[in-house]
Parts: sequence; structure tokens; C-alpha cells
Amino acid sequence: MSGTAGAVGSAGVAGVLQVGLNGSRGAADGAAVPMSPRALAESALAAVAAGAREVLVHPRTPCGRESLSPRVVGPLLEELRGAGVRVPLTVPASLAAEPDPAGRLERVRCWEVLPDRATVSFAEAGAYELGSALLARGVAVDAVVPLGGGAGPEPLARFLAWAPADHGRVRLVAELARADPALVAGLRWLPPVPVLLYGKDGAAWPVLRLASRCGAGARIGVGEVLHLPDGRPARSNAELVAVAREITAGAGPAGAPASAGRAGR
Repeated sequence: MSGTAGAVGSAGVAGVLQVGLNGSRGAADGAAVPMSPRALAESALAAVAAGAREVLVHPRTPCGRESLSPRVVGPLLEELRGAGVRVPLTVPASLAAEPDPAGRLERVRCWEVLPDRATVSFAEAGAYELGSALLARGVAVDAVVPLGGGAGPEPLARFLAWAPADHGRVRLVAELARADPALVAGLRWLPPVPVLLYGKDGAAWPVLRLASRCGAGARIGVGEVLHLPDGRPARSNAELVAVAREITAGAGPAGAPASAGRAGR
């Protein structure tokens, strides 16, 4: 595989578009951010109808704080599934929800309703133990590794040191600080795991285009960006997903054809 951004989605995630329903956003970020469990379920259904194939949701207490409590995670997952969301559901097992690594492990081990996947940041302490605990419970792991922006090589090195032999239940989720193909080039040497790329705010749309060119999965939603590529405020997750689908298909005016600038192919 030559070039700076060879295909990184050959392990079965190419074309997957995940919607980030809420991320770290709150009510102050505008009406496009769903807050209540019912609003999150409605937003998920609309995003799936627009083309999302997975849902990432940050469970929150009624006061808006992120939480890994079984009393918060379970009811939210049941609300989404009860509303008819039939695509894989992912929740973050992160420092934002539980600062103490031991506390995160305890919460995860107490979950009664399980998500399909959970994100584990390899830039945070306790990632090895948390990832292994999730796999032991039957929850697939999205190993989050920041690339660029001063992140350094340590998170990726930690992931490589941990990556279990059962690659089928592990995916690398790379948060790119910018849409630089050089940041993706090193992923060619990974174990045979699927790869999903995403960026936040100003990097969100350029990284989505890069993911399409690289054959990787991508993420979009108000959790990542609040504006459309032309700068207009997004009205909903479904609108963001619909525009992302146009871009990745090469059909939308905001995106170049998927074949344009295809490196390493």
C-alpha cells in the first residue's frame, strides 16, 4: 500500500457512518442538541433514517452531568431500543463521566443493560483494564486515540500494547486534530482492526472527507460539529448525517467526489 493515506477500512468498517447525538454539548449549544432520553431517541431515529448506521450517545443525569451509572445508562439504552433504534448503540466510558479509573471499572461491571459498544480513550489512565473489562462483559470496544494537535505517540502506542488477539470486537477510533493524510499513514501498520476517523468543530467536515478517501468509517453529529460545511447552523443530527452521506457519496455540492484526491489507491 503506497501513498500517504492508504485504505485503512479493509477490516469491515468502510462506509460506516456513526452519528454522535450529543457529545459534550448542552442546552446552551442550541436547539439542535437533544437533551432528554425521548429527544435523544427521536434524534437517533431521524439520523438513522437519514443514513447513520451506528449511534454514539453520552448518557446524562437529569441535571446534565455525564454518567456511567447503571441507573442512567440502562434507562437511556432502553428508551432508544424501545423507540425502535435498531442500529448498534455506543456509549463512552470516559473520564468526563467518571474521573476515577477504579470508579469507571466499578460502574461498567455494574451495568445491567449493555450497549453494543463502548469507547475507551487510550489517552486516559486505566484504559487497559477498562477495555478488557468491557470485552469480558461482551461489549465491543472502540479504542479512541487522538492524532495530531500535540497528542503525541503515547496513546497509539498504548493501544498497540493492549490490542487483544480477538480483533473482531475491537475498533480503532482516531480523533484527528486536522485532516492530514500523514496522520493516517501510520495506521497502515495496525493489527487488522476496523478504523473510524473523526474530527471536531473545524476539523469535522475535512476529516469526514478524508475518511471517505481512505476507506475508513466516519462520525458526524452535533457531538462533533454544530455547523454545516457552508457555515450554516445545523438544525438537527439528521441534517448533518444527510449532508455527510451526500459528501461521502460524492453527490453533494459541499463535497468533492469520493474519488478525488484518492491517495494510495
